[in-house]
Amino acid sequence: MLRRVFVTGIGIICAPGQDVPSFLDSLLNSKTGIGCLQHLDITNNQRPFGEVKFSNVALAQMAGISEDIETYSRTTLLGIIAAQEAFNKLSNKNIRSGLISATTVGGMPLNEIHYQEQLQKNIHSNLIETYDCADSTERIADILKIKHYLATISTACSSSANAIMNGARMIRHNKLDRVIAGGTDALTRFTINGFNALEILDSTPCKPFDANRKGLTLGEGAAFLQLEAEDIADPEKILCEIKGYGNANDAFHTTASSPDGNGAFLAIKKALESANLQPDEISYINAHGTGTEVNDLSEGKAVMMAFGAKIPPLSSTKAFTGHTLAAAGAVEAVVSILAIKNNFIPANLNFSERIHELSFDPVIKCLKNQPVRHVMSNSFGFGGNNTSLIFSRFE
Repeated sequence: MLRRVFVTGIGIICAPGQDVPSFLDSLLNSKTGIGCLQHLDITNNQRPFGEVKFSNVALAQMAGISEDIETYSRTTLLGIIAAQEAFNKLSNKNIRSGLISATTVGGMPLNEIHYQEQLQKNIHSNLIETYDCADSTERIADILKIKHYLATISTACSSSANAIMNGARMIRHNKLDRVIAGGTDALTRFTINGFNALEILDSTPCKPFDANRKGLTLGEGAAFLQLEAEDIADPEKILCEIKGYGNANDAFHTTASSPDGNGAFLAIKKALESANLQPDEISYINAHGTGTEVNDLSEGKAVMMAFGAKIPPLSSTKAFTGHTLAAAGAVEAVVSILAIKNNFIPANLNFSERIHELSFDPVIKCLKNQPVRHVMSNSFGFGGNNTSLIFSRFE
């Protein structure tokens, strides 16, 4: 018999909040974290970003790292902080625990600093192994003392949603009892220049689902969920249940979403079937909503196909955080869980005009005291890797 999977802890650090309470305050009061870069030096920077407002030294202090600070990438430091907030230490050593962490940039922040010196002077060779994406996973696991199972997932913008989905699957099928699942990504010159080359960066804060959207706003951050099986979860600590999930790959293009939304629709449909829910039972959709011309139209079409004429309240929260890439699915999972626990629907900031091909407007003002029972969180990545998660009130 498949086991139920509960969320018993959450942790986050991103542009609008250094922890869960400050992030919740930003969501409730529609306070964005988008602004100017302070800690990453790039040439001719005229764009806004969702940068975490702490230096690496400050992040190391927050993470409790006091030795060999220079060997910890910004990606790793962000991940440690969020994972520690989500994690509750267990005294029972027989509990099978795992860590599934997602990242796309991995150790790129350190690589960008030291690569040329390594080539020219053959120094900093001790940092080479930190460039691997799995290094952040291993260091987080060392801090949390998790040894049973480790995995690193990199499926672009759906990475941490897939980490959560796979963690839930392993618990459901009795492979593990507890999983810390999420993701972490730092801003780097590599990602900024890459998205700039694709010509999908907005020169102003992003405008998800707006007819005049011009692109995305990049951000950084980390978020993790503590998942536990029903037979070990403390009822007093249960935040919600992971009710369903679906993954589908439309394989349409290396970077662009399918224009008809078929891949996204299949992920949404699978998630509803997995949760044994009807479309009209979803209280809120936290959309992927990047603010790019293709993504928002594609996702909007998928939502209309799946939900018909009765579309639930929907918003993208990337105008709060920026697009945090591999961390985005976990960041927005935290948003979804906070919506359930606090009965509100966050605003879709910067919206003014409906996309004419779509039949709905996103929520433009934070809806407080709004009963929220089931939330769908969408994460759609490069290569058409699409994932939808459903979080439900614990009953």
